Amino acid sequence: MNTLRMRRVALAVTAVVVLPFSLAACSASGSETKAAAPASAPTTAATPQGATATDEPFGPACAGVPKEGAGSFEGMAKDPVATAASHNPDLSTLVTAVKQAGLVDTLNNAENITVFAPTNDAFAKIPKADLDKVLADKAALTEILTYHVVGERLTPEQLENGSFETLQKGKITTKGSGEDYTVNDTAKVVCGNVKTANANVYIIDTVLMPE
Repeated sequence: MNTLRMRRVALAVTAVVVLPFSLAACSASGSETKAAAPASAPTTAATPQGATATDEPFGPACAGVPKEGAGSFEGMAKDPVATAASHNPDLSTLVTAVKQAGLVDTLNNAENITVFAPTNDAFAKIPKADLDKVLADKAALTEILTYHVVGERLTPEQLENGSFETLQKGKITTKGSGEDYTVNDTAKVVCGNVKTANANVYIIDTVLMPE
């Protein structure tokens, strides 16, 4: 009897000792599960102009855009298109031409447009004498520059096989897919889908000439 009684006492003591540890372990496990739950919830990052995470600039020339400041993609998204272009050193000739034509306010005040913006190297393809002549002729310059502007924001998908009327009232055509697009079969998009406050910009390597 004494032996049986001792066994019962031992079992009771073991239960008393083990139970608190079991409860503590369950409590800890429950708190960890509760804390981890929010981390598993999907998150959505907001981007300017309602852009999605994949709706980003593309092309080899994009690598030369500053990572921060007014000339960065984030900085340009805050400014209207003519102002944004003025912060990009590769577009300085275009900015000079826009000023010469008196189009700064026209472009900055427009809503939801697309600008095909020739780089400095694109303008350098034009013989200097011819370029100087165009820059000195406000009417001719305005014709050329407004031929580079479409009155809607164009997405890359729309450029795959597109035909669009420009502000100059002429037509431009676009072809391509992925990150490879051409305009009028002559100009290649070298940095596309750049956002400004009022425009989508596609930087191109050749100046477009209206017929």
